[in-house]
Amino acid sequence: MGTERRGGPASDRREADKLRRGRETLAGRHDGLRAAALGATAGEAGAPVASGGAATEQGETTPVSMESAAPGEESHENARFGFGLLHEQLSAQELIEHGVLAEQAGFDMVWTSDHFHPWQDNEGHSMFPWMTLALLGQRTSRVLLGTGVTCPIYRHPPSEVAQAFASLGIFYPGRVFLGVGTGEALNERAGTGTFGPYQERADRLVEAVQLIRRLWTGEPTSYDGAYYRTENARLYDVPERPIPIYVAASGPKSARLAGEHGDGWIGGAADIENKELQSAFREGAEAAGKDSESMPKIAALFVVVGGEEEAAYAADLWRFTVNPWDPDLLYDPDPRSIQRKAEEKYSLEDVYEGWSVGEDPEKHARRMQDVLDAGATRIFILSGQQDQRRLIDFYGSEVLPRLRPS
Repeated sequence: MGTERRGGPASDRREADKLRRGRETLAGRHDGLRAAALGATAGEAGAPVASGGAATEQGETTPVSMESAAPGEESHENARFGFGLLHEQLSAQELIEHGVLAEQAGFDMVWTSDHFHPWQDNEGHSMFPWMTLALLGQRTSRVLLGTGVTCPIYRHPPSEVAQAFASLGIFYPGRVFLGVGTGEALNERAGTGTFGPYQERADRLVEAVQLIRRLWTGEPTSYDGAYYRTENARLYDVPERPIPIYVAASGPKSARLAGEHGDGWIGGAADIENKELQSAFREGAEAAGKDSESMPKIAALFVVVGGEEEAAYAADLWRFTVNPWDPDLLYDPDPRSIQRKAEEKYSLEDVYEGWSVGEDPEKHARRMQDVLDAGATRIFILSGQQDQRRLIDFYGSEVLPRLRPS
């Protein structure tokens, strides 16, 4: 659809001058942005894609200095406690309200799950999470916003993810992060009919992360990988501050991938505490010339503030969490089937046995402190309980203040 052209030659010159000045400003910051977007350390430049025949990232990179960091970047550096908004169980309208309450209660971060289907049919919801993040940003002023996690390899191609999160980064400078992972059939196969074996998905993820970062430079990008190709693709609007990419990992291969290609690691609390996975993450980081000790390690911890009745309610909705990577569940695209299998495999007690359950704030704080002491730098609280407001208030007033500073 055409638009009417208004204004004469003088107006055209003013617009041209304005555009030229904007381009000069962008050009002046592109080198620094490109360096950060391509990995934040010199060692990651040129890291090969895991799959054969794929492109490699080119050009030198330099570390991002926190000494001159913008306020938003400092908030990334200092963030410790997050609250998980579960799109599978609640409507986006409710989740936005809970995100606002979480900021008021003292949480530093909020993430949304990113699913096409809920894990189980009885969870009952699955609205589009990127909209939730955009709307939540309008209602908050401080908390970091991101996904836990997005799969950028089938349902969401990397160029789309790059554009979406670049836009979020412009709306909310310094407050956005991107969590990525290799996905589940209930989202990818259900939505696209495609869900490959692990190694293919891991190779796709490496390419996707590389391509997203290159698009975030704002430069025309021609990428010729084994799975993804672009031809002079350019994001005309990119954020001034780098958006960190955190990679989800629950096994040694993924943990190494997270260390080598991510800016940080997302896992369950037990994953982050696992010595074998810690070692794999460290090896990946060292292979890319990065210091694993300075990289975020983000633990997701399931909790219930209440007794066994509340725990049983949550466990009925989240039975699969006993072992979500069981191939019988991971490769099943149907939430009804996943729910049925989980009910056959696991009792409710099996599910909440590993959760922090109860009304003793010291018990909840002790479990969080154990996770921090084991190597986590950030913790996200997740809960399927009915009363989310009570959970937020309890943690904000009774639990978080008890934790030792890092």
